[in-house]
Order: sequence, then structure tokens, then C-alpha cells
Amino acid sequence: MEKHDAYAVLKVRDFRLFLSYRFFITIAFQMQGLVVGWQMYELTHDPLALGLIGLAEALPFISVALYSGHVADKYNRQRIIAWFSVLFLFGTILLYAFSFNELMSTLALGVIPIYFVVALTGIVRAFLYPSTIALMAQLVPRHLYTNSSTWNSTVWHIAAISGPALGGLIYGFFGVQAAYIVVLIFVLFALSLLFFVKRYQNPPIVLTETIRQRLSSGLRFVFRNQILLGTMSLDMFAVLFGGAVAMLPIFAAEILLVGPQGLGFLRAAPMLGAVLMSLLIAYRPPAASAGKWLFVSVAGFGLSIICFAISKNFYLSLFLLFCSGLFDNISVIIRATTLQLLTPDEMRGRVASVNSIFIGSSNEIGSFESGLAAKLMGLVPSVIFGGSMTLVVVGIIAKKSPLLRKLNLRALK
Repeated sequence: MEKHDAYAVLKVRDFRLFLSYRFFITIAFQMQGLVVGWQMYELTHDPLALGLIGLAEALPFISVALYSGHVADKYNRQRIIAWFSVLFLFGTILLYAFSFNELMSTLALGVIPIYFVVALTGIVRAFLYPSTIALMAQLVPRHLYTNSSTWNSTVWHIAAISGPALGGLIYGFFGVQAAYIVVLIFVLFALSLLFFVKRYQNPPIVLTETIRQRLSSGLRFVFRNQILLGTMSLDMFAVLFGGAVAMLPIFAAEILLVGPQGLGFLRAAPMLGAVLMSLLIAYRPPAASAGKWLFVSVAGFGLSIICFAISKNFYLSLFLLFCSGLFDNISVIIRATTLQLLTPDEMRGRVASVNSIFIGSSNEIGSFESGLAAKLMGLVPSVIFGGSMTLVVVGIIAKKSPLLRKLNLRALK
């Protein structure tokens, strides 16, 4: 029996470089998300305004997601990643300008300019995601897909820990302008790393297909595959109902009383749990019983969110968010590996874009749902409701997807 090498994929030069790009660009995205959230809370003190940040990002994201997958399969993926990273840089420059009260008073538009940049960020994410997922599959051989998904998740979550913590500390001690300047620095460094990745050509595509056929082919592929549809649906509804991240500024300010510095640690706690789980999975991947672990992990995530809503102790809340990250990352790695193993090379961009609609947009729509539910039901009851709905979703999908319950990733390689 061949010995499992937990670090095999890190020996691939281009994968290391691209993983480093993802690390720094993710720090930038996460920092900016926290800074915008706290800035919006300081300006409005309204939970619905925080929820609308998610909606402002999700609507543009969804509107271009299918087309972005087509673009990722047709055009050079590295160029797409580079150009849309530059567009993200432009948005950060606008947010920096909007952080000056004098300019905002001159525009007399309230917080609308901030929502405009958030919408721009949604478009950027829609084009980055399928190109990133498709390119990563080209950087490593097929037998390392599970290993690459694990390390990609590890590095992403380390960045997602660092970004909110760093953003909260810089915002709290040095102000909003300093936080946006640091975001700019991270984006520029990420772009410099991307420059050194070797150029990869896209796999051949079917030229006889029309644009409409190409845009819909990814949807047809996913909806005809019970395993892919089940994994995407499970994560989508879990994040949609169970996400409490959008409401963390209010928990930090009004329940736990820890300010922007504490908010940074609250945002980072799930990511720390996810990193530790990734390191464990790198050594002991849940391959043979992946379906069982998928359902257990999402149920554990829902229970962690319910307990977090009840907690009034900062350290207990940190621990519960940490546990939510532990459970969530099991499902993330299983879904990512399944997506890579079941998707043909020439369709990776389009299938990834469908996955982004299921998963990526659910984060932002989930933020809107959290804000609206908090407005109607109250903060704590709304989060308890969301975690409870996650458990209901686990039960329904477990019953409807027998193939997913029996998922064995080793059999797919």
C-alpha cells in the first residue's frame, strides 16, 4: 500500500505560487468585508443595513455567474484572475475615498456609494471563482485532487482568520483609512505572485455549441448528478439559514461588548477551527465514508450556531464559532474534492460557476436573510431559527439523496 504524503501537492511549484496568491487576495477580501460591515454599522446602527450588504453583493454575483463560467472555459484563466483582481483593487480605492466624511457629505448619497462598491465586489467574485477552481485543477495531477482541495481550504481559512483579525485591530486602533490602505497592499502583493505562475492553456472546447447551450450546460450537468446536486444543496441551505457572520457586528457591540477588536476575533474563530480540521484531514482524509461525514458535519455546524446564539460570554462564543468552523470545513473539503473528481476538464469553469451560485451567493443572501430575520424576530431568536433550519435541511437531503449518503471518494479516483 502506497504511503499517504500529506504534503505531496505542496511540492508542485505553480500550485505553491497560486496558493500564495489565494492567501493574500483572501486576506484582502476578508479584511475589506469586516471593515465595510463595521463601517456600515457605525453609520446606520441597523441590522437590515448589514443584511443589505450581502444582498448588494449577491444580486450582481448571481446575475453574471453562469456567464463567468463560460468565460473561464473559453478564455485564459490566469488573465481573467489578474484583470478581476485589478478591478477589486479599484473598488478598494473607491472605498478608501468614501471613508472620508467630507467626500460623502459632498456626494450627499448616504451609504449608497458603499453599496455600489459591494456590488462591484460581487461581480469580481463571480468571475474569480470559476477561473480559480478551474485553474487549480490544471496545476496538479488527478490523484492529488483531494490533497490540493485540503491545502487550498487550509490556506484559505488561515487567510480568513488573519483578514478579519487584522482588519478589526487596524480599524480599532488606527481607523478605517488605514485598514483600506493595508487591503490595497495585500492585493498588490497577490498580483505580483500571480505573475510568476506558468501560463496554462484551457482544455479544448466544443465550438459547435451556442452561447445559450454553453451557459446552460453546467446547470444540466449538476442537476442530472444526484451527488453534486446534493452536496451543493446541503451547503447552500446550511449557509443560507445557519450563517451568523453578518450579525456579528451587533453581537460584538450589543451582547458581548467587545468592539471592533473583538469582532475581528469573532470573525476569525470559525476560520481557526477550519484550519485545524484541514490539517487533520490532510493526514486522515474522510474518503471512504465521505457521505456519512458530510451529513454529520453540517448537523454539527447547525448545533454550534444555535448554541452561539444563546451564549452571552465572549470566550464561550469564540469556542462555539470555532466548533462551527471545524464542522463546516469537513463539508467544504468533501464538496470541493467531489466537484473536481466528477467534472470533465472542459466544463470545470461552468460547473464551478453553478457551484458558486449554490454556495457563494448563499453567503450573501444568507446575510440578507439574517438581517431581515433579526429585524423581524429579534437578533437571538433569528440565529436560533437559522441553526434549527439547518438541522431540518440535513434531514431532508439525507432522505432524498441515497447516493450521497453512500459517497466514497476513493471509488471516484
